[in-house]
Amino acid sequence: MGAGLRADMTSAFFLPAEPGNRFCVYHRPTDGAAAGRGIVYVHPFCEEMNKARRMAALQSRRLAAKGYAVLQIDLFGCGDSSGDLGDARWGIWKQDLQAAVGWLKPRVGGPLGLWGMRLGAMLAADVARDLGMGIEQLLLWQPVSSGEQFLTQFLWLRLANEMISEGAAQTSVRELRKMLASGAPLEIAGYDLHPQLAAEIEGLRLADLVPAVKRVHCLEITAQAEPKLLPASQRTLEAWRVKGLDVHAVAVVGEPFWSTIEVTECEALLAATESSLKDAP
Repeated sequence: MGAGLRADMTSAFFLPAEPGNRFCVYHRPTDGAAAGRGIVYVHPFCEEMNKARRMAALQSRRLAAKGYAVLQIDLFGCGDSSGDLGDARWGIWKQDLQAAVGWLKPRVGGPLGLWGMRLGAMLAADVARDLGMGIEQLLLWQPVSSGEQFLTQFLWLRLANEMISEGAAQTSVRELRKMLASGAPLEIAGYDLHPQLAAEIEGLRLADLVPAVKRVHCLEITAQAEPKLLPASQRTLEAWRVKGLDVHAVAVVGEPFWSTIEVTECEALLAATESSLKDAP
């Protein structure tokens, strides 16, 4: 199981939510003590979710070994949860996280946090804006800074598939955007994208989603010999600092495991995450 985790320390279950149920994996603190802190993991979008599953599981187990109660949830239309991605909406996903936090809160004696990766980091920041949620810290892995840019990159996957299967792209990003604007859903890399969800994602800017938390931990992976955060992330975090947020940022060297062909790991990211959270208030 890794990190000294016993089988009885992890349990999978379906959390009732509207509509349907959400598949969850709960990691109890491995020392058998009552959970002092809790954190909910918010996965990336589409195939990035699958590529990141191993790293999310490894980090969850290591955090459990440090006394955290960790809840991993598959959002509506994703993974093993109810629904199809084509029916997913940003608002439904926010409700999913609210339900996850509500489930975890009575099982934790101390602070609660949200841990989001890529587009999941945007979702976590959006939910953490609500003071009533009681979220005290936000952990961001490789956060998406611009929903518009992220959507463009996702649409490019369709063009790449067309070039592979037909020898040339049959459409353009502009044409795909026009199709979405007309109300037509798109099939991209095996996933159905609804125009409303696309519009919701496109309108997001991480800098605008100022979380109501005590501390933000932002960690990124880079191939540079001297690791630095992406410029867009630096601008976002500086904007948050100006608004009074306590922001801690770290960049480590490694492979972008959420997009590699083979499932890969990044020990440096796991270790840096533990180190960053260790001194959290």
